[in-house]
Order: sequence, then structure tokens, then C-alpha cells
Amino acid sequence: MQKNTFRFLNTLLVAGLAVLVGCSSTPNKAPVEARDIKGGSAKPGAAVAPIPVPAATPEVKPLPGAENAGKPGYYTVRPGDNLIRIGMDNGQSTRDLVKWNTLENPNRIEVGQVLRVLPPGIDAAAVTTKSVTAAKVESRPLDAKPSSAAAAASSAAAAASSAQAQAPAVAAARDSDEDPAWGWPAAGQVNVGFDELRNKGLAFYGKAGDAVMAAADGRVVYAGSGLRGYGNLVIIKHNSTYLTAYAHNQTLLVKEDQAVRKGQKIAEMGSSDADQVKLHFEVRKQGKPIDPAKLLPGR
Repeated sequence: MQKNTFRFLNTLLVAGLAVLVGCSSTPNKAPVEARDIKGGSAKPGAAVAPIPVPAATPEVKPLPGAENAGKPGYYTVRPGDNLIRIGMDNGQSTRDLVKWNTLENPNRIEVGQVLRVLPPGIDAAAVTTKSVTAAKVESRPLDAKPSSAAAAASSAAAAASSAQAQAPAVAAARDSDEDPAWGWPAAGQVNVGFDELRNKGLAFYGKAGDAVMAAADGRVVYAGSGLRGYGNLVIIKHNSTYLTAYAHNQTLLVKEDQAVRKGQKIAEMGSSDADQVKLHFEVRKQGKPIDPAKLLPGR
């Protein structure tokens, strides 16, 4: 009985030693510790945030003509602009602006886009100098009666205008830098005079359907209603210096690129985009509004 007990205890002791030896032979591994992206220890079981990858910067394409910004003879598009306004403000036709700038869609121009507003090959500095040194326009009251010499000159101008009635002569007049022979655009008196800030032309009141006439020989560069505030509008280019504009018409009787003569009926007076029936008449010299009263002949 004692021998059996001793053997059982001895067997247990040997088994325990074997277990201890086996445990001591297993290498100890250092515990893996999770850390966040800032270097601190993360809580057990917490997800480790991935390192963010910077997004690629999108390539910004320069707007058409940006390399010409600020140069003479170029115009940077501003909010609210359209080609009609830009053409009138720079003394050019929309058709020329489309051609010079190779525009696929003339109704789509972007703010910041730079457009050529002078013909290719034209020295913008020379044009600016010429406009500054141009002869001063004589100022006289609209109701002043011309002298006999002036009357003779007026008759001669009328005869010359009659001789220039054909389209080739009108085209030649457009290419000239000389002042046109001016005539009245409406039969009535001037009701509102020129004001550079508030009224960039003359206003003639009348009845719906009254005749609106071309103030000089030229070619129609715009006929439509695409310029806000002007209603049904006709713009005539007389030469490389002068444009005239006829606004608020009821009916337009001419179309773009049509040659017209001084005194020719081009529209009927109306109240489109206006509070009453009237003709708003502008003269633009190198795109800048000037007082038409200083150009129109006495009556």
C-alpha cells in the first residue's frame, strides 16, 4: 500500500517537471501594440485610421486669349457682357468679332475671356493716337439756320450723298476714316438731350409707326433685340470710326450686312423695352458715345 502511494506521487512529480520544462522551452513574443497615425497608443480593438493620400490638383486650363489680357486692341469679358454690347462699345460688328476670335458659338463667351476688338494687323496704339488728335467737332444749336455758304455746302453734300447711293460706294465709305455726311434720324424735335452718364444719345418722341431713318450711309451690323434696355435695335457702321444705334423700334425694316443710304427708312418707331414711343439715337466714335447734336445739321 505504501509502495503504491509512493509510485503515484513520484509519477505526478515527474509529469509536473515535464510540463515546466516544456513551458520554459517556448519562446516569448513581445505583444503587438496598435498605434494611431499621430504616434499615440490606440485602444484595444480600435480600428487604425489609414494614412490619407493627397488628392491630385485638377489642371486649370487658361481661358481663350488670356495671354493678351491688358494689351491694346483686346477686351476682357466682364459679367453681363455679350458680343452685341462689346461690338458697340468698341465700334465693331459682331460678325467681325466672331471672325477675328474664331468663335464657334457667338452666344457663348466666358467671363475673363480675352477678345480681339481690332482687326488683325492694326496698330492699336496708332488708332488711340488718331482718336485723341482728331479734329474737334464744331458745336452748334440744333435749331440754328445754316449760312448761305453752309447751305451751299449742304447742297453739295446732298448731291454727293445721292451719287454714293450704290452699294459699292457705301462699302467704300465704310472703309474711309472721314466724317460721314450726317442727316436726322427722325422728323421730330429732340425731347431728351445727350448725357454721358444717364442718356448716351438723343431721344425723339413720336407716334408708333413713325419713320426711323439712317443718319448716314453705311452697312447694318446688327438688327435684333439681343441687347437689354434697347428693345428692337438697329446698329449701322458708317466707317472705321463711327457707328450709330437706333433703339426701341416697333418694326425693323433692314437686316444684317445690308447697305443703307442716308435718309433711308430702316425701322418704325415704337416702345419696345421703353416706357413710351420714342427713338433713342446714339453716335459712337471709336466705340465711345458722343453728343449727336454736335454732328447733326441745322434745320
